[in-house]
Amino acid sequence: MLFEPLEIRGVKLRNRIGVSPMCQYSSEGGYVGDWHFVHLGRFAIGGAGLVITEATAVAPEGRITPHDLGIWDDSHVDGLHRIACFLRDHGAVAGIQLGHAGRKASTKRPWEGEGAVPPEEGGWEVVAPSAVPFSDTYPQPRELTEEGIRGIVAAFRAGAARAFEAGFQVVELHAAHGYLLHQFLSPLSNRRTDRYGGDFENRIRLTLEVVDAVREVWPERLPLFVRISATDWVEGGWTPEESVELARRLKDHGVDLIDCSSGGLVPGARIPVAPGYQVPFAERIRKEAGIMTAAVGLITEPEQADRIVREGQADLVLLAREMLRQPHWPLLAAHRLGVDVPWPPQYARARPMQVA
Repeated sequence: MLFEPLEIRGVKLRNRIGVSPMCQYSSEGGYVGDWHFVHLGRFAIGGAGLVITEATAVAPEGRITPHDLGIWDDSHVDGLHRIACFLRDHGAVAGIQLGHAGRKASTKRPWEGEGAVPPEEGGWEVVAPSAVPFSDTYPQPRELTEEGIRGIVAAFRAGAARAFEAGFQVVELHAAHGYLLHQFLSPLSNRRTDRYGGDFENRIRLTLEVVDAVREVWPERLPLFVRISATDWVEGGWTPEESVELARRLKDHGVDLIDCSSGGLVPGARIPVAPGYQVPFAERIRKEAGIMTAAVGLITEPEQADRIVREGQADLVLLAREMLRQPHWPLLAAHRLGVDVPWPPQYARARPMQVA
């Protein structure tokens, strides 16, 4: 099952293995560099069916760090186009994740410590649904006005149009891990009293508006994914039940697949991390909302990944850190599962021998 093709709208993945978005914090001015080209290109050579870029900011103030990829300017398209073409030329579907970090923006790269980047060092004022910082070491956000919210929607729309121009075949909207769309979804970070805050209908409004705006420019034949945090893992936060209902609404608005992650909204959440710990969210949303899902989170073994798809827990398996450790994981997984898949001819001499 893991190596059966998956068709979504007019796009066909060669298998059910995808590379999850992983921030590299290695860009200057939002532009693609050689690091991104090599980092992403090797996953296509390694046999993945889908390769998704890191969270790519739709606005300069939407970057997590000053070193994130961007798609807020037409000049970003050429570098992204080079990557998309390489991925497609080597058999992978090219995906891009569009995001806005909200109150978790303007922070240091992980290897540079924790906390905000001040304006004199290249930082900026951050925005959020409410003027509530992520933590004491993060920037103090400014509450978005409704005019500012309309600007966010327009930025996602323009980013999706540029993603199409760059040659990507899948767009994923980042509404997880405590970034801006997730901040609007959760009552822990959204304390607004207008039509974008309060009850469930109001808190999901921005995400639905962004989806509708993206669908205006993203062709009908191409898939649209949304990554969500299925739970905040904190009492009073976003819940799995709300995730199921949101998934139903997203399906009605033209979303094809829910990428099921969790957490990230508040520091200190107690998360029961274990192999495949988020898979039950993908399974539940798939069954109760009637939409395709992707499972992600400590999926490392071929047999584990195959079982997730075979047992109907998810339609797609996304790997992250395991792909960093072994970019050719799909090719080696096929060998272990006894599936015959083509290897790049340049690497054929390294292909493991089948043992009778």
